[in-house]
Amino acid sequence: MPLSAVQAKVAKSDARFRTCVFGRRAGKTTLAIREMIKFASNPNSNIWYVSPSYRMSKEIVWHKLCDILLDLRWVAKKNESDLTLYLKNGSQISLKGSDNRDSLRGRKIDFLVLDEVADINRSVFFEVLRPALADSRGHALFAGTPKGLGNFLKDLYDKSLVDENWESFHATTLEGGFVSEEEIEEAKHILDTRTFAQEMLADFVESGQKIFYNFDLDHSVQPYENDIPRTIHIGHDFNVGFMTAVMFDVQADGTLWAFDEIVLTSSNTDEMVKEIKNRFPTNKIVCYPDPSAKAQKSSAGGRTDISILQNAGFIVKAPNRHNPVRDTINATNSMLKNAGGVRRMYFDPKCRQTITSMDRWQYKEGSMIPEKDGAVDHSHLCDCVRYITDYLNPIRKHFEPQPLKRWGHQTF
Repeated sequence: MPLSAVQAKVAKSDARFRTCVFGRRAGKTTLAIREMIKFASNPNSNIWYVSPSYRMSKEIVWHKLCDILLDLRWVAKKNESDLTLYLKNGSQISLKGSDNRDSLRGRKIDFLVLDEVADINRSVFFEVLRPALADSRGHALFAGTPKGLGNFLKDLYDKSLVDENWESFHATTLEGGFVSEEEIEEAKHILDTRTFAQEMLADFVESGQKIFYNFDLDHSVQPYENDIPRTIHIGHDFNVGFMTAVMFDVQADGTLWAFDEIVLTSSNTDEMVKEIKNRFPTNKIVCYPDPSAKAQKSSAGGRTDISILQNAGFIVKAPNRHNPVRDTINATNSMLKNAGGVRRMYFDPKCRQTITSMDRWQYKEGSMIPEKDGAVDHSHLCDCVRYITDYLNPIRKHFEPQPLKRWGHQTF
């Protein structure tokens, strides 16, 4: 199999435990498949691939793995429901999810791939999977992209410093050889500094618990000195009894400038509409609500929030489903300040509560889960900002797909 220089270096290592910290699209999934097939060529071996969820394992690996092994005619039986391939030499390759840890107990493993390690609880490996490698003296390949300094992946990466059974490898997206320099330069302008360093450079970076780490009171808060625009763009968050909205001027260069906010307690969507019309009676209103507002009814009379906005004459723009929260946060941080140092989002001092929320919204201690049930819930106004940003300036993932590889192994 033709390997990139980075992949070949990992494949040649005879360390029992190998940790690969790669940038996005640097080839770690193809490498994982290659290594699983190599270890499965030993008769009666039990090979496991574990990612954060069963669904993720299926989407990332299953179809590629099946295509390759079926082409090679190595497969004796395929179990789609269990995501298991039974090979003609008695070996098995099974795909699992770490979210169901009880299903991972009780089996001997000869070779383990733990993918997207930064999103897996360390106890799944040390308490469940590590014992399964003991009696067989099994090997393991850990792969992922960094997510902070105090993370399981960083712990594994550092093990090579103190244990000769471990070896660690690092590669940026560009070094992986599957993404062009032009794509990397474009990503530099789309992503914020921290995300670019983490996702593309595979750097372990830390920003504390603050979610919008690129929000800066000295730079992000600036007076809005223009007239109120004819078209007002509003990010909405609807909650039972608690309504929030942030008003933006979307400027010609794509800059988002928040110039007003509305926070209503013990209220509903009809009252929010009334307040918007009272403040801006002649303006064209474009709304960017939570996508789930298409179904939820936090309004009087049981009508959906979106239908109330539309019946009021507002234009409503919402995707059919949520993008991952992590992507919407990254998109917002990129607007606050991208990897090139450019800021395209500002807040007028009048948006007092929004500014406080943007500055203070944090992750739960020791996790990457946004805090939503603290003494003061800063998520609602931040959600308003996330929804409009994600619709107008989403993180676009359009790298050229990596071509499917074929192996020339001899059939059994």
